[in-house]
Amino acid sequence: MIDTLYAKLDAAYPEMVEIRRHLHMNPEPSFQETQTAQFIRDYYEKLGVDVKHNIGGNGVVATIQGAKPGKTVALRADFDALPIQDQKEGVSYRSTVDGVMHACGHDGHTATLLVLGKTLYTMREELAGTYILIHQHAEELVPGGAKSMIEAGVLEGVDAIFGTHLWSTTPFGRIDTRVGPIMAAADSFQLKIQGRGGHGASPHETIDAVVVGSQIVSTLQSLVSRRVDPLESAVLSIGSFVAQNPFNIIADQAVLSGTVRSFKEDVRSLMETEMERVIKGTSLANNSRYEFNFKRGYPAVINHEKETLYIKSIAETVPGVTEVFDCPPQMGGEDFAYYLEEIPGAFFFTGAMPDGDVFPHHHPKFDFKEEAMLVAAKTLGTAAIHFHQ
Repeated sequence: MIDTLYAKLDAAYPEMVEIRRHLHMNPEPSFQETQTAQFIRDYYEKLGVDVKHNIGGNGVVATIQGAKPGKTVALRADFDALPIQDQKEGVSYRSTVDGVMHACGHDGHTATLLVLGKTLYTMREELAGTYILIHQHAEELVPGGAKSMIEAGVLEGVDAIFGTHLWSTTPFGRIDTRVGPIMAAADSFQLKIQGRGGHGASPHETIDAVVVGSQIVSTLQSLVSRRVDPLESAVLSIGSFVAQNPFNIIADQAVLSGTVRSFKEDVRSLMETEMERVIKGTSLANNSRYEFNFKRGYPAVINHEKETLYIKSIAETVPGVTEVFDCPPQMGGEDFAYYLEEIPGAFFFTGAMPDGDVFPHHHPKFDFKEEAMLVAAKTLGTAAIHFHQ
């Protein structure tokens, strides 16, 4: 049966590439993916697959029922794009939408699951159990699409869930995963400092928001090194510091924003508490005022042990997989975390490093090796089929 799966996927690979390139040329940003959702729905309906749409927003869910009794396994792919201008050179499938592109591989995730779904459907008389194919919208933008789709019931009756991310900086043929935390909780914050502006020649008559902000930035950098247990992980990055004044005017206001990444809830809470303590103390010392908004994003992606070890053992048997690597945790965030909070499952990275220049995810020249979609489809398909045995 598995050999049949591989042969059918190999034969359908050109279609996989065609779908991926079509989606790449027609990207839609998070929460605006109406045409992409319609494309997915149409694909399944033409096959005769049971498909539901507008799940938790723009989500689409297809269900394939095997002829034999068995468990229920879910596979998930996301399909939103990013507000980035495509700057790839020398390819025929650049984005045709100004300021929007698939810079994270979600077009590849969608093409992978669509063709895998089609293949499983043609094999349904041989299969056991139920296969839930979750096509999720809005992974890139908090609050994301996973939570609303879960609230709409996509995990009801599901025994386990698996998902993968094509990874452009990991060598082609390698599967990366690990038991426990694999991706970080991704939080954001904004800080508005209110001082008192004035002439650059008379600083003693002002409360300089730039100076206050600079002190806060400097002190915040000590939180990870001096407040977080050195055996734990955390990142605090200031991404923006804005005080738009001419050179000879002292700013009355500054706005800072950034991100905090962590793996454990106690570290996450500690960072939020300690940040406010530093901000409050520094503001008090400088007689300034502040508004601090810490926004919790996706929780950490925590892989379940049994399902992760299962994926590792499955991947070792898949044609095209050259190595199964126990990877370190990534500081990037993923709302796949919400699925794993509800049911057992595992998330893994499929190596998709392209030939030639390599650009990271969310880069305007991002691309990936398309053959990685075939490796991902075979790995997910093998995991889904063997899950019933």
